[in-house]
Parts: sequence; structure tokens; C-alpha cells
Amino acid sequence: MATDTTAAAGTTPTDDAVRAALATVNDPEIHRPITDLGMVKSVEIEPDGSVTVGIYLTVSGCPMRETITSNVTEAVRGVTGVTDVHVELDVMSDEQRKDLAASLRGGKAEREVPFAQPGSLTRVYCVASGKGGVGKSSVTVNLAAALAADGLKVGVVDADIYGHSVPRMLGAEGKPTQVENMIMPPSAHGVKVISIGMFTPGNAPVVWRGPMLHRALQQFLADVYWGDLDVLLLDLPPGTGDIAISVAQLVPNAEILVVTTPQQAAAEVAERAGSIAVQTHQKIVGVVENMAGLPCPHCDETVDVFGSGGGQRVADGLTRTTGAEVPLLGQIPIDVRLREGGDEGKPVVLSDPDSPAGSAIRKVAESLGARRRGLSGLSLGITPRNKF
Repeated sequence: MATDTTAAAGTTPTDDAVRAALATVNDPEIHRPITDLGMVKSVEIEPDGSVTVGIYLTVSGCPMRETITSNVTEAVRGVTGVTDVHVELDVMSDEQRKDLAASLRGGKAEREVPFAQPGSLTRVYCVASGKGGVGKSSVTVNLAAALAADGLKVGVVDADIYGHSVPRMLGAEGKPTQVENMIMPPSAHGVKVISIGMFTPGNAPVVWRGPMLHRALQQFLADVYWGDLDVLLLDLPPGTGDIAISVAQLVPNAEILVVTTPQQAAAEVAERAGSIAVQTHQKIVGVVENMAGLPCPHCDETVDVFGSGGGQRVADGLTRTTGAEVPLLGQIPIDVRLREGGDEGKPVVLSDPDSPAGSAIRKVAESLGARRRGLSGLSLGITPRNKF
């Protein structure tokens, strides 16, 4: 009788109310409502207020199954009249996965790089250097984390196939999930990331030549579901080899961010690396000088361990070479916390944002985040009109 009274009183949850709650649950990898993705299999409501929700997982053994179960349970439990929640998991059929992949691609060709399309508003920055060991990956990871902390949607491609290190430095421990021919990238600190290191066993080396490198980069750009990004950062390998050329072919609108140290030898090589923009017709967004002096812990002086002025020399040299102004965007001092953050997967811009290195990187991120996507490659929607 008590159950009938409850139902008569109108406090039993409705199907619409439960589905509205489910619409607030985002898939943790795709970051879109599970209702939009066809992941809600069924909703069954008992007179006593208990609710059973059937959920389709994209693949068997989905690494996010527990997260999805928890989020669905929490959302449905908040609906008025719900007394208990049960989540039953199932797996999408091949046909359902194909439909999902087609929906995510928006009906576009599978091999299309979305960031190279005329309508893309994503700003793509290639973080480049002439030499290894200048802190290019540290700069990439911390810029990504700082931009994400400012509310932007950010992705990182670890394009340094031989020397991949971004997942560790960003603290991305998850593995990609494959749905048909589409890859769902893991994320850390609000940043989506993909790296060849996520597909190789242990610390195994990657022994590839040019064509395989190009294909890997193409897959990272075209087959990974990035969603609607504001900024995409590519951590390039040092120098001007195959990857740098492939990036220019696959994403011609990408801009180059050059990282150097103050040392004369490093600055000369960094200038050569940046000069590739003349041949690839890309824009250089600026120069970042890393390891720009060691603040003395006992006084107000700075020790120029690697010399000084290298960043400005690179910026001036590239300005002359390209004929366009290339600014020095920032100088990052030597800071133990920057190295520790990379080892622990906790970017210094998040763990200690007011530290000398954290503050300097955040200023660079602010200048990049405030920039607008250029008009190069964009469709202006203008139709020629015949005067006669």
C-alpha cells in the first residue's frame, strides 16, 4: 500500500527526468553527453523508485567503465523520487560503433586532418628546437597545462617519436581507447594527449624511417578524436627532419614556437630550425628562452650558467630571415621545481604557479592564449559579384 500511495502522490521518478539527468553525464574520453552518443541502452523504473539504467560501453574492457558507472549512478540518484540505482553495462555492436565514429567525424572523410580544414578555429603551435636538451618538452607540457587552467580546450601531440616523454611529464597514465578506426586520447590536467609511447611496450625504442614517421603523425592528427580544441600543441623532435616537413604538409596553417637556451651554440642551431618556416611558408609565433639564468638562493643576483641573450639573438635573426617580426615571448629561469614537476607528472604551472619558472611560462601561455586564429586558409564566405 505504501508503494501505491507513493506512486499516486506523483513522487515516482519519470522516464524524462531520468534521461534528463543522464544527459548531464559526459563520456570521460569523448567529453560529450552519453545520451548524444547513443550509450543509453535502456531505462527501467520500478514503482518503489528504484531505477535500472542500461549503458553501452564503446568497447569491451573499456578502461573508464567504473568512472561511467559512478557518474551515471550519481546523476540518477539526484532525481526526485529515486530510491536506488542499478547500472547494467553492455558493449556496442560493430554497427553501433561505426555509427558513433561517423557521428563524431560529422560525416567527413576518415583521413581528413580537421585542423587543416578552412573552417578550423584551432590554433596549432609546433614547439621546435634546433638541439635536444633545451627543455622543449618541458615548455610544451607546461604551456598546455597553463592554457587548460585558463579555461581553454587543449590537446598535445607528442610528435617526438624517438624521444617521446610528454605522457610522463604531463602525468597521463591512461591508455587510448579505439572505437572502429578512431582513437580516444587519454587526458591529464584537462589536456588531451597522444604519444607513440602509449602504444609501445615498456621503454622499447621506436626504430622507424621517414614514411612510417609520416603515417604515425597523420594518424595522431586525423584518427584521434580531439573534439573542438582551442589550442593544439605539437612537441616536435629537435632539428628540421622528417617530422617537421610532415607537419608543414599535414597542417600548413600551424605556427612555429622556437625554444632555445641562452648559449650561443644552441641559439645558432635554434635559428636554423626556425628558418625552416621560410621554406614551408609557416609563421613563427615567437621564441622562448629556457634556462635563462639561475636565481641565487642567497642573494638577489642571477648566475648566467648558459650565458645570456641567446633568445633575443634568435628572435632578431629570425626577424631578419623571415622579414616579419619574431618576438621573444619569455625567458624561463633555471628552477629545480620545473624538473621535479616533469619527473612527477605535475607541471610547475599548476603545482607552484608563482615560482620563477611557473610565472614565466604562464606569461607566455597568456600571450598565446590571447591570440586569435589567423585568416590563412579560412573561408571568408565572400561570393564574387558581377557588376554587369
